[in-house]
Parts: sequence; C-alpha cells; structure tokens
Amino acid sequence: MSAVTTAIRRSAIGLGLFAIITGGTIALTQGLTKDRIQEQAARAEARALFEIIPESQHDNDLLKDVVALPASERLPVEGPVRAWVARKDGRPIGMILPTVAPDGYSGNIRLLVGLDLQGRVLGVRVTSHKETPGLGDRIETRKSDWIYGFDGKSLGNPAPNAWNVKKNGGIFDQFTGATITPRAVVKAVQKTLVYFRQNREIIRERVNAPPEPGKRRLSPEAIAADTQPAEHS
Repeated sequence: MSAVTTAIRRSAIGLGLFAIITGGTIALTQGLTKDRIQEQAARAEARALFEIIPESQHDNDLLKDVVALPASERLPVEGPVRAWVARKDGRPIGMILPTVAPDGYSGNIRLLVGLDLQGRVLGVRVTSHKETPGLGDRIETRKSDWIYGFDGKSLGNPAPNAWNVKKNGGIFDQFTGATITPRAVVKAVQKTLVYFRQNREIIRERVNAPPEPGKRRLSPEAIAADTQPAEHS
C-alpha cells in the first residue's frame, strides 16, 4: 500500500471520528439544555401574561384559568387555542390568546394578544422571534414602545384597511430599515381580532363558565374532543 493511500485512509478515519464526536457533543448539549430552554420560554410567557393584564386588575390564578377554544388558521398554533382568562370577583374581565406571525423577516414571531370581552386590545407582547438585532427586534418592549400602539385598538378602530404599516397605507409605524417585521405583527394582531369576532359566542360561553367549586378547570387537551375548527371568511 502506497504512502499516499495510507495517508488518505487515515484522514478519512480521522474525519469520520471527528464527525461522530462532534455530532455526539451537539446531541448531548441539546439534551442537557432542552429543559432549561423550555423553562425559560415558560417564564417569558408568564411574565408577558402579567404585563398584558397585571395582577392588580384580577384576583384569579391567571396561569391556571385556561380554556380551550376552536382551532383556526388565523391563529396558527398547534391544536385547540389555549386562552388564559382574567377574572375579578368571579367575572371575566379579559383573556389572552397566543398567536403566530408566520411571515416575519426571519421566520415565526410568537405573540400573546390580550382582549377584553368587547374585542378591544388590552395589550400585545412578543414571546419569541429571530428578527434582526437593532432592526426588527424593536417589537420587544425593552427595545422600543412600538408594541404599545395596539392598546385600545379593535377591528373598527382603526378601519380594516388601516391595519397596516404607514408605508402601505396603514396607521402603524414601520422601523427604519425594517418594514417586514412590524407589518407581520400588525397582520397577526388583526387576525386575532377577526378570530375573536368569528368565535365570539363560543368564547363568551366558555369564559363565562367557571369551574365548579373544588374542581380544576379542564386542560385544553382534555376538552379538545369537542373543539371544532372555526369557519374561515
């Protein structure tokens, strides 16, 4: 066997071992950090819930008072829509819905949208995204106050054709050098309001039905069987 052939074989073996070790290290790292990442995501979500509807405004356990609502392509989340309900003296005062803006500049932008039972926005928060730092990340409250512009808005305020960034004839500001990100968020919030309008009766029925004393409210998974997809307009 020539020296060249031997050198090639050794290189191939070395590369193979390197790939195996590298792959194993990546898999091990992912396994060790998966739970931590999920915990951090859960904490971020919980923090956002109480930013939208502060604890001073309700007296129930917002994190546990959850109802399942009809699935819809307008809120592209997996399975039935999980809605957190805020109550004061047993009366529902608002709810928070998760949604996804699938058309962000760098992929999905996950949001929480708070609404009162008349369909007015109580607040919007971004829980995760991969938008460009210094440009698209201004959807975060720690980077700018842009997201507060949704507070108090509804389907009629502004008019439907004004639910866009100013560059496209709407009322919402775009970011310098970044139009795609804010436009995606605006559309996602508008779709959430349309979802609420289309499902208003079943939403009111479920949020107005508190669990019986001594019983915990059923999880979204437990009542998914009777949850039917919403009609799309």
